[in-house]
Amino acid sequence: MIKLDAKVLGVTLALTFTSQSWAAPASPTVATNNLVKQLSAIQSISANFEQTSTVSTPRPRLSNQPRPQHMNQTFRGIMKVARPGQFYWQTTSPSRQTIVTAGKTVWIYDPDLQQVVKQSLDDQVANTPALLLSGNTQQIMQAYEISQPDANKTYYRLKPKNKEGAFEQLYLSFAGKKPTQMILVDTMGQTTTIKFNQVSLNPRLPASTFKFVPPQGTDIIEQ
Repeated sequence: MIKLDAKVLGVTLALTFTSQSWAAPASPTVATNNLVKQLSAIQSISANFEQTSTVSTPRPRLSNQPRPQHMNQTFRGIMKVARPGQFYWQTTSPSRQTIVTAGKTVWIYDPDLQQVVKQSLDDQVANTPALLLSGNTQQIMQAYEISQPDANKTYYRLKPKNKEGAFEQLYLSFAGKKPTQMILVDTMGQTTTIKFNQVSLNPRLPASTFKFVPPQGTDIIEQ
């Protein structure tokens, strides 16, 4: 979600698909039930990721809104998630950043700046799409309008019911039980595509994975 940073946790995740006129969509109820089943099979995930952001149709920008950054760059790194609400996201190239949460506090660490931002995690999964894979399925059902464009294929479109959020829609794609790609479209006309590879489903992840201790000498900024 750009490098996955506070704006993206807002992180990021979806898929690009080809629309076919003959594809029969699932009903909203069936689509929601299918996605819940997909997510319920996930207790933990470890994967590598590639993330790219583009702007296809720039939209009017308010004076207090930042300009899109990191356009057409590909960021690579490692993702680990576990239920409930535990998330580890480390960008390794072309720059470094680590985002960690165990469910209440989010740490965003920039080693090059020797700085870490400490934030409270919003309980609403609609505001934190990067946590979708480790979130509460009941929250997801309440927070999104869910559709399945082709009833025979495991990709889903999620549109937040909260119109005040930072993004307009996301797409999530699976291969079998494993998530493979997410696409996030934000309110500024920016599209962030995240592809997952070397996905390990339900690995045993130690609790220490989701605990962050600021290195000595790091500036801590609380928001």
